[in-house]
Amino acid sequence: MGDFISDAIDWLLQVTSLDGYGILLIAVPLAIVQGLLGIFPFTTLIMLYISALGLEVGLLMSWLTGTLASIVIFYFFRYFVSGWVNRKLAKRIERYEKWQNSFQRYGIWAIIFLRTLPIMPNNLISFMSSVSRVSSPSYILSSLVGNLSHIWLFGIISSTLLMPGTDIKWLIVTYIIFCLILILLFGAFQYKGKRKNRMHAANSGSRSLPGEKNVHL
Repeated sequence: MGDFISDAIDWLLQVTSLDGYGILLIAVPLAIVQGLLGIFPFTTLIMLYISALGLEVGLLMSWLTGTLASIVIFYFFRYFVSGWVNRKLAKRIERYEKWQNSFQRYGIWAIIFLRTLPIMPNNLISFMSSVSRVSSPSYILSSLVGNLSHIWLFGIISSTLLMPGTDIKWLIVTYIIFCLILILLFGAFQYKGKRKNRMHAANSGSRSLPGEKNVHL
């Protein structure tokens, strides 16, 4: 299927004679189709962008297009599909809740992680986010960061094949710094959350129950 899609994209480019930024007329609709159906890997579009626009601009346009597609699919699932899916999953609520709990526990960090590594298809990430309690702003932020991380990593790996003579040291160094910042932020948020929970538990335990005041003389 992947080879067929790649051949079809090449055929479209030849027929339409699109190049440069003109490929957006094909790439943007294809990104939305990929985000909805997942019938071909998003890396196909990244390679298309890099081939037509160069490494830096190609990665930038891949990030913007991928993020736009993920947002469109998220809203489509949330407002047109989620109610139907919730009813269908009522009999398998335990498995459904496990997915929901992972999103609830880690919030945007779960989405960033799943967007970065190709563990789960993009359409499934958008779907599970849409039926969870993740807010729209949080989803948009996590998709921006997660897609950036994924495309950045792909650019490092693929540039040696697509552009053998390109110096990618700056890509590697900046990506390492980017990942370290994310790890530090994740640790800080986790620590803050645990500290808040401990303080809440301590305050709850120290409160007197109704009717217990002035019991001891």
